[in-house]
Order: sequence, then structure tokens, then C-alpha cells
Amino acid sequence: MRTVIQRVNHASVTIDGLVTAKIGQGYLVYVGFHRDDQEDMILKMAQKIKKLRLFDDEQGRINLDILTIKGSILVVSQFTLYADARNGNRPSFVEAMPPGLAQSFYELFVKALIDQGLDVQSGVFQAHMFIHSENDGPVTILLEM
Repeated sequence: MRTVIQRVNHASVTIDGLVTAKIGQGYLVYVGFHRDDQEDMILKMAQKIKKLRLFDDEQGRINLDILTIKGSILVVSQFTLYADARNGNRPSFVEAMPPGLAQSFYELFVKALIDQGLDVQSGVFQAHMFIHSENDGPVTILLEM
């Protein structure tokens, strides 16, 4: 399981010209699942994201978590996080989890974040989405389980 977490001032998902999800200050989280991932990784990742301290305190130091700043999370499924482009010019995606199982993991991940008491919006699995965001910092973290 791999996530890319961006600290944002705002982010949104647009599908077919309609904004389907949007947040203010918080995290834009891209999540991808490896073909060998297990469900127990999902809760661990949700707990880690909840506890991450990526927001500035009064002294301007990165020291506050998302609940403290009352931020939100926008989750977007991103199987391309498991692209392998070491050989040739066309990435291989054989390490990514098959779509049917990945959708189940994605839904469990969104639920796990909500169960952590977080304000969560999500993209639409396998939809062609346009992601709009304003990265704050920029701060971008890669987490793997």
C-alpha cells in the first residue's frame, strides 16, 4: 500500500465537468494498492495519516496534525503509484492490485479514515478525474505499508 500525501489549501475532484468532491485545508491523499497487500495495512495507514504532524504551529514549525487544525482529507485512487518504468518507455502495472479487489480496499481505506474521526471526501474509483489542488509549502510525503 502506497500513499502520496500533499498538504493543501484546497483540493477538488471534477468528473464530466461536475465537481464531485472538494475540501479546504487538509490533505490530498493519492492511494494505490500492491497486488500482495493485506487488509490489516489499511487501518495502520489510516492511523498513521491521522497522527502525521504536517501543519505549522504558532512558531511556523511543522508540528500539528490534521485534527488539530480541523482539516479535511480528499482521497483519490491511484493505481499508477505502482507503475514500473525501469525497462522501456511504457510503464508496467503488474504490481498493482487487480481493479475489483482494489476497489474494495479503496472503500475500506476511506471508511478507515472516517472511522478515525476524520472529515473525508473521495474521488470515484476508476473514473477519469480532474484533480485541482493548491499544494501548501509544498509539503508532499510518500508513505508505504
